[in-house]
Amino acid sequence: QAQLVESGGGSVQAGGSLRLSCVASYSGIFNAYRVAWFRQAPGKEREGVAAIFVGSTYYNDSVKGRFTISLDTDKNTMYLQMNNLQLEDTAVYYCAARSTWGGEIWYRESEYNYWGQGTQVAVSS
Repeated sequence: QAQLVESGGGSVQAGGSLRLSCVASYSGIFNAYRVAWFRQAPGKEREGVAAIFVGSTYYNDSVKGRFTISLDTDKNTMYLQMNNLQLEDTAVYYCAARSTWGGEIWYRESEYNYWGQGTQVAVSS
């Protein structure tokens, strides 16, 4: 049974926008306020994109000023608003959550114990 389910991916032209959503199957997953979006482009390793982690918000330098991460615990949903999408943003995007306190490095995959199945984002020129 999936614990995190992403949606909102798709195809968009460069300069366009998408909003990804990630719904948790139960409220406890987001209670520690440690959530993140990762992505994996073809032929590349998975990388951290953005996170709400230990009281702060973090972004990969490549998406600063274009992407915004948010968390709505009432709806058990996290979001990634992506504006001014570029060709290099093409990837499978994954949401991740840590359901316990602690953790040190937001972009380290091992910090998270829940993962979604991924949603494809394709940006074309």
